[in-house]
Amino acid sequence: MPRLKSLSVMSELISDASLRLAGSTTPKIRSTHPVRDAFNLLFLLASICTLLLLTGCAGSEGQKDDTDIWSESKLYSEATDKLNSGDFAKCGKYFEKLEARFPFGPYSQQAQINAAYCYWKANEQAQALVAIDRFLKLHQGSPTLDYAYYLKGLITFNDDLGWLGKFTGQDLSERDPKAAKEAFESFKAVVERFPDSKYAPDSLDRMRYIVNSLAEADVIVARFYYQRGAYLASANRAQLVIRDYDRAPAVEEALYLLTKSYEKLGMTQLSNDSARVFKLNFPESQMLETGQRVQKERRWWQIWIK
Repeated sequence: MPRLKSLSVMSELISDASLRLAGSTTPKIRSTHPVRDAFNLLFLLASICTLLLLTGCAGSEGQKDDTDIWSESKLYSEATDKLNSGDFAKCGKYFEKLEARFPFGPYSQQAQINAAYCYWKANEQAQALVAIDRFLKLHQGSPTLDYAYYLKGLITFNDDLGWLGKFTGQDLSERDPKAAKEAFESFKAVVERFPDSKYAPDSLDRMRYIVNSLAEADVIVARFYYQRGAYLASANRAQLVIRDYDRAPAVEEALYLLTKSYEKLGMTQLSNDSARVFKLNFPESQMLETGQRVQKERRWWQIWIK
C-alpha cells in the first residue's frame, strides 16, 4: 500500500510538471513571429492616421464656404456681381443657394429665374432646366412668367452646334427633333398667353425656324426611304410633312417625293394628282423635271449630297 501511495504522489508531480511546461511554452509560441506583429501594428497606426487626415480635410473644406454665414442681401449682391462679371457657373450656385436658404425671402423668385439663366449661360443645361421648371411650377402668377417661358424655350432650343457643327454645316433639321418640339411649346406659350410681351416677336420667329427645321427633318427621312426603294414609307412621311407643315419650304420636296413614290408604286392617278398640286403651289419650280431642289451651299467633303 505505501508503494501505491508513492506512485500516486509521483503521478501528481508529473501532472503538475506537465501543466507548468504547457504554461511555459505558450509565450514562446507568441514570440516566434515578431515581424508579423510589428507589421500589423504599423498597418493599424497607418489606418488611424489616414482616417484622421481625411476627417481633417473634410472639415477644413467645409469651413472654407464663407457663404454659409452671409446674409440674404449679401448673398444676393455677390450673386448679382458674379452675373454682371460673366462668372455664370458661380452666380448660378450663389442664386441657387440663396433660394434654398431663404425660400420665402424677397429675392426668392428672382433667385430661381436668375439661377436658370446663369446655368444656361454656363452650358449647364440640365441644371438650368431644373431651375426654370421649378420656377414655372411654383410661380404661375409671377409678372415675369412670359420671360420664364421664353427662357425655357432658349434653354431647350440650344441651337449652338459647336465648332464641329459649324465645320460640317449641320443645322437643326439634322439633329434629334425632341428638344426642338419642347422648345416650340415654350415659345408657343409666350406667343399665345402673352401676345403683348416684348419676347413674343422673337418667340414667333423661333417657332417658324423650328417648324421649318422639323419639316426638313421629316423630308430627310422621306428622301432616305425613297432612295432605298421603300416608296410606301416615303409617301407616308411626305404626306406627314404636307399635313403638319403646309407652309414650310420643305413642302416642295415633300410633294415631289409623294409624286414620285406614287409613280413607283404604280398609282398613276394619285401621282398625277400630286403633280398637279405641286405645279399649282410651285409654278416656278423645276424639281419635277430635274429632281433637284435648290440646295444650301455644301461643304467640300459632303460628296454624298446630290
